[in-house]
Amino acid sequence: MTAVRARLMRRLLWASCALVLCGTALLASCGGYDNITYGTAVVTMSDVSGGTFSSYIVNVDSIYLTRNDGVVITVPLAQSETVDLVKLHDLSELLAAPALPIGTYVSLTLELDYSVPYITVDINGVPTAAVPLDTTGVAMTVDVLTVNFDTNNPLVINADVCTRVALDVNLAASNTINYSASPLTVTVQPIMTATAAPADQTVMRARGIFVISQPSTSDFIANMRPFDDLLSAVGALTVSTSSTTYFNINGVVYTGAAGLTAMQTLQISTPIAAYGTLGSFATITPSFNATAVYAGTSLENPLADFLTGTVSSVNGGTLNLHGASYVSRFGTSGYFADMPVTVGSSTEVTEDGVAASGLSTQSISVGQVITVSGQASLDATTYLPTSLDATGTAAGVPPGTVRLQPTPVWGTLNSAVAGSMSLNLLSIGDFEPSALTFTGTGTASANDAVPASYAVNTPGIDESATAVGTLLQTYGVVTPFGSAPPDFTASSVTSGTSTPQTLVVEWENGGAASPFSMASSSGLMVDLTNANLSSTIRYIATGPTQTDVTTLPASPTIAFASGTTLTLAVGPVLVNSVPTIEVFNSASGFATALTSALNGTNLVYRLVCVGQYSSATNTFTATQVVVNL
Repeated sequence: MTAVRARLMRRLLWASCALVLCGTALLASCGGYDNITYGTAVVTMSDVSGGTFSSYIVNVDSIYLTRNDGVVITVPLAQSETVDLVKLHDLSELLAAPALPIGTYVSLTLELDYSVPYITVDINGVPTAAVPLDTTGVAMTVDVLTVNFDTNNPLVINADVCTRVALDVNLAASNTINYSASPLTVTVQPIMTATAAPADQTVMRARGIFVISQPSTSDFIANMRPFDDLLSAVGALTVSTSSTTYFNINGVVYTGAAGLTAMQTLQISTPIAAYGTLGSFATITPSFNATAVYAGTSLENPLADFLTGTVSSVNGGTLNLHGASYVSRFGTSGYFADMPVTVGSSTEVTEDGVAASGLSTQSISVGQVITVSGQASLDATTYLPTSLDATGTAAGVPPGTVRLQPTPVWGTLNSAVAGSMSLNLLSIGDFEPSALTFTGTGTASANDAVPASYAVNTPGIDESATAVGTLLQTYGVVTPFGSAPPDFTASSVTSGTSTPQTLVVEWENGGAASPFSMASSSGLMVDLTNANLSSTIRYIATGPTQTDVTTLPASPTIAFASGTTLTLAVGPVLVNSVPTIEVFNSASGFATALTSALNGTNLVYRLVCVGQYSSATNTFTATQVVVNL
């Protein structure tokens, strides 16, 4: 539900229904206020498609909802929200939970602002800047995306309860990278989906400001403030915790009830972020089930700047941070291919999700994903950071902090026994190993990590029955610098074919009028003989690997998954003269719309499906299908 901000919301069309008074959240029903009854729209944002981008920073300017009686309601944002859409692939964001007038909403409109973008493409492990262009070759500015909800599943806001609105901005379906251009360019044809979805087990982040801790009910109240926003308060949230919830509060780690007790000492409006899943929608205030909570200087600090990235080298007290996302103490953000960071004996080190003791800067090694706070040095002309000092040695400057974050590793299996395995490393911390320098990682130079035989400790996990050459994804932490082998300790190991996979197909020369040899409610099949089929963009991606669909025994059948909420989209098509993306949650509605769209006037530019591929049946079972016209 809505929380009061210090100034009026832009284009405010309705009254706020929750107040924060003297540090207490007044979470009352909005029924009957000004003769209008309210419910809550829980807006989440993701990009399940992924892609080859290392950053894709744009602004979300506005979000509007249109009711079936023609009334247009604004989802309140105090300012344009700067967002790196790449980050939404692995972790969705709880964007807002505003109180809205009850009713049936039929469409959603979102403005994506490319006027000050920072887009980089991962080329052999190197983030390379790219210029976004529209289809005429002109620099992208603002793109307005209108999405119609499934007519059989519109967004219905009922009184005093919550309803989720799931937004997915599909990078894989929206962009063509022009590798031959200098500088690199990206042709952008944005497409997104929006659907009324249940509160599922999607892992997401809920960022906001602290209101009150309630240890007696194992929860606390926060006012939401998404992304890196320093102004908004876009809805109240009840965050539920358990005996195993991890807390990192001002650099001190707690577990369970001790963390909630510690939160009682926090000042109102202390920045806070919870990681977990959506909870109950039974009241006007949504709940969130937190597995981890970060508050105060562990998350943000008005006296420090923050970087998040992959450690690519260590030289004494200097780390090089590769693919570094930057958030200044003033809330400005950026992205840098490389950034030097200095750490020292006073730098505080913690491990996310683990109440580990005895950590120091020696715990930071090559390949580890970290978030580090400290004092940025700025270029005198551009005012952009050139380095970050986390030593805390300057007079009056507090020591910096480092959080060791769960680090993704992809590789093919060389060998395994119970408790350990060797991988041929394909990526670590989302970058190819060629972008990293492993010198000094071992107890001696002969023990330094070798990407072709990367030694992984797997406590409690036995991969000895897994076939050699199997693609695996693992999360964990890198062994402290100078201590390998092993090189890495895994907390989880997953077969690549069990992770979400993406099928991407593009048609060149403006697109294809008849791209499918089959298109019905039973599924789709790409016509691999189509003259406009791309010679390169026609693959199934599994983690960092791609399989050309033309190398398969035949064009794979794209089947629609059962037992889950489907998100199927086609567009844009003209609806009342407005370019509109039509979303369906059933195969029959989607098939009818696709057949109607492929009437000889529309050309298909890209197809993106998210799901799982079975080589045994040559079938790609999709939970999401997007056809970009």
